[in-house]
Amino acid sequence: MTMHDDITDVPGVRIGHSTDRAALTGCTVILTEGGAVAAVDVRGAAPGTRETALLAPGRTVDRVHAVLLTGGSAFGLAAADGVMGWLRERGVGFPTAAGAVPIVPAAVLYDLALGEPAHPDATAGRAACDAALTAPAGPLPQGNVGAGTGATIGKLRGPAGAIKSGLGSASARVSLGALGRFTVGAVVAANAVGDVRDPATGAIVGGMRAPGGGWLDSFASLRDGSPAPGNPDPAALPDLTGTSTTLAVIATDAPLDGSSASRLAQNAHDAFARTIWPCHTPFDGDTIFALSTVPGSLDPRALTALSVAAEATLTRAVLRAVERATGAGGLPAAAEWLRDGGTAAGTARR
Repeated sequence: MTMHDDITDVPGVRIGHSTDRAALTGCTVILTEGGAVAAVDVRGAAPGTRETALLAPGRTVDRVHAVLLTGGSAFGLAAADGVMGWLRERGVGFPTAAGAVPIVPAAVLYDLALGEPAHPDATAGRAACDAALTAPAGPLPQGNVGAGTGATIGKLRGPAGAIKSGLGSASARVSLGALGRFTVGAVVAANAVGDVRDPATGAIVGGMRAPGGGWLDSFASLRDGSPAPGNPDPAALPDLTGTSTTLAVIATDAPLDGSSASRLAQNAHDAFARTIWPCHTPFDGDTIFALSTVPGSLDPRALTALSVAAEATLTRAVLRAVERATGAGGLPAAAEWLRDGGTAAGTARR
């Protein structure tokens, strides 16, 4: 099997985007039509979600058939109706006396301040499913697509100081001893108040723009009360309520039950903590879903190894979400800002 280094490498997972380049919004659907064990972990204080309570361990419904990541803030949850309808027409869902009921958890990010006033709806959800079904073999489109179409980061000074980010994905193979080798993949729409750093170097790869080029340091501004020239005074910050949220899905073919999937989603937030400074703020609704296409269980050692691989994979996906974005809505992407500011030639693809 050809590996593309994205979440489509996980057997049983398909992914599609619906992208509105005029409104600068969109949605991304991760299809698991055969059913997947699922869990979710929400760390941000301003989430927007649907069908997440049923993902707690011990609930009656223990499989999901898709996960939707969408822009449009709470309005974008309407796109899940389209995903449900698309799946029901194909007989996919939780069996009931009245027919299949597709289980489609969803989470939203805020992108309403960029582009025209519109949001993903049921038609967009259907379009994302169609795209997943008909996607050609090859690497997953990343950057300004799907749920990442209107994503931005570095918003501590408000939208005027932000940069354009987007959607990123990565995958890895992991050995779990006698159980064999498995695939873990991640997809993320990076839409944070904070900056994004490369944990290998500590350098900011995208975030709050400094006048004339380069970056201000959001984390240092908050920690030290704005000691650096140009950094905003935390006491005079604009109202950032509900302006952000980074969304991710971890998928694997390693065998998991609900409790193990929950632990995987929890541990994956370490990738956000390593790359997004700060993350999990009162202004973000940071949410990570974990999916396994193979029901089962892992011993603690194997689950730890899988979690480490998932964290590393999601870390790369977050960096790609910044590096593969292009400017839109009057905001530059990181490579464009650095190039135009005269401080660097651009950012390498990971």
